[in-house]
Amino acid sequence: MTGSTTDPEATDPEALRARALAALLTARERTTLLTSCVEDAELTAQHSPLMSPLVWDLAHIGNQEEQWLLRAVAGRDAMRPEIDPLYDAFEHPRAERPSLPLLAPGEARGYAAEVRGRALDVLEKTPFRGTPLTDAGFAFGMIAQHEQQHDETMLITHQLRSGRTALTAPDPPTGEPFTGPAEVLVPGGPFTMGTSTEPWALDNERPAHHRLVPPFFIDTTPVTNAAYQLFIEDGGYERMRWWDPAGWAMVRRNNLCAPLFWRREGGQWLRRRFGTVEPVPADEPVLHVSWYEADAYARWAGRRLPSEEEWEKAARYDPVTDRSMRYPWGDADPTPERANLGQRHLRPAPAGSYPAGESPLGVRQLIGDVWEWTSGDFLPYPGFAAFPYREYSDVFFGGDYKVLRGGAFSVDEVACRGTFRNWDHPVRRQIFSGFRTARDAGPTETPTPGSA
Repeated sequence: MTGSTTDPEATDPEALRARALAALLTARERTTLLTSCVEDAELTAQHSPLMSPLVWDLAHIGNQEEQWLLRAVAGRDAMRPEIDPLYDAFEHPRAERPSLPLLAPGEARGYAAEVRGRALDVLEKTPFRGTPLTDAGFAFGMIAQHEQQHDETMLITHQLRSGRTALTAPDPPTGEPFTGPAEVLVPGGPFTMGTSTEPWALDNERPAHHRLVPPFFIDTTPVTNAAYQLFIEDGGYERMRWWDPAGWAMVRRNNLCAPLFWRREGGQWLRRRFGTVEPVPADEPVLHVSWYEADAYARWAGRRLPSEEEWEKAARYDPVTDRSMRYPWGDADPTPERANLGQRHLRPAPAGSYPAGESPLGVRQLIGDVWEWTSGDFLPYPGFAAFPYREYSDVFFGGDYKVLRGGAFSVDEVACRGTFRNWDHPVRRQIFSGFRTARDAGPTETPTPGSA
């Protein structure tokens, strides 16, 4: 068994420098869109106690960039040391942030822009070697990922806010309806999980290590709205037998009967999507479901959620070459033909889309469209080492967190790869989360079309 592969440009400092510049510029363009499409009063308001005011995210992006690129990499003095505690994500819970003396929108924009100007100068002059932070431009890639992660958070805030529609985007391209098998068999055996070579991989993705996974079946596509409606219509939210006890308590406490943002009107399911109310599309992957809802559906269907290692093997393992690839389609970077990423669209594509992004085993949409809940708890890999700070991953291990994989339409490619790990509380529904299901397989079993 061979190990995982790396980006072909990972050893070329100038190619990495150009990639870092492009990633930083792309992230800032998106940040600008998300914070300029509404009035300043909308930036300072808290649209949900689950989320920060948009203006907090904007200044926090600038503050993290200053701390890591200007202070840690370049050794410069702090520009605004007095605001560090205001934008420390661990210092103040989200619900408290509106009461803080935050920078006003204009001041936050100016601060972030000034930091960015200085950071680009640092990027131009910094050798991509010599320290763990500068090797392969890691710090610059980390900051681009951080900004894109907050851009996704701000997009969630836009989905939660009420009022006029502020964001628009074209729908994903439509192709021929998917007619392939409902599930595929992933062969048992060892594979390489995680990475030790991806230059901007974050600490929880490291190190690469071998996992032995028994054979299993996994859905070819994410579970659709139409399939999930069958669960609802069969009393899925009314029968305790399908639910984890904590999930059942959540359902009863909140009177849940459908995914977040859904409502039934005139015999039809409708949903609110970025300020627009529309019929729930039958063929799209279901969105805005908690881990508990995904787990209950899987039990109802006689299946289960895939483990984290099963998900990654389905997404990365090539049985022909016996190696783990960077993405389901190979080692090349994502393209619009391979995956729905980068907020190019504001919705998932129909299930079965993106044949160019299919894995060697025939699984589709493992990257992009919707984050996929797995059964796994968020735990460190063997040999894990926190870098460059404990608060990114280490403090979350072993808590009440479930792992999501694969990214969503809301995620930029810089923060999405076959090894990337996301995590959240199992009650979370506002995130762009969906799922696919799996089941055990015997060593000689073969898939049956339509069996999922």
